[in-house]
This record gives sequence, structure tokens and C-alpha cells, in this order.
Amino acid sequence: MEESTKKSKNKRSFWKGVRTEFKKITWPDKDSLIKQSVAVVCVSVALGVLIALLDFGIQHGIEFITTL
Repeated sequence: MEESTKKSKNKRSFWKGVRTEFKKITWPDKDSLIKQSVAVVCVSVALGVLIALLDFGIQHGIEFITTL
């Protein structure tokens, strides 16, 4: 019986700690959020294009070498 009360106390203290830490979060304002989101999308697109170009180049390079 003591073990189950310890578990329930641990669960309550865990959620209390989560609630306390959640109150400490500082959420970004709308302008900052938009700027950061645009930056993430731009970097993702740029890396996608870079990877596609590398893949295209390597694929054609290997095809060229194998046809020799």
C-alpha cells in the first residue's frame, strides 16, 4: 500500500514540476516567430536544392564513368 501512495505522490510532484517549468517559458512575439519561421523555410529549401544538385551531379558522374 505504501508503494502505491509513493507512486501517486511522485506523479503529482512530477506534474507540479512540469507546470512550474512551463510557466517559466518565454514565448516569442509574432514578428520574431515569423522571421524565424521564414529563415527555417529558406534554409530548408536551399539545402534541398543543394542536395538535389549534388545528387544529380553524382548520378551523371557515375553514369559517365561506367560508360567509358
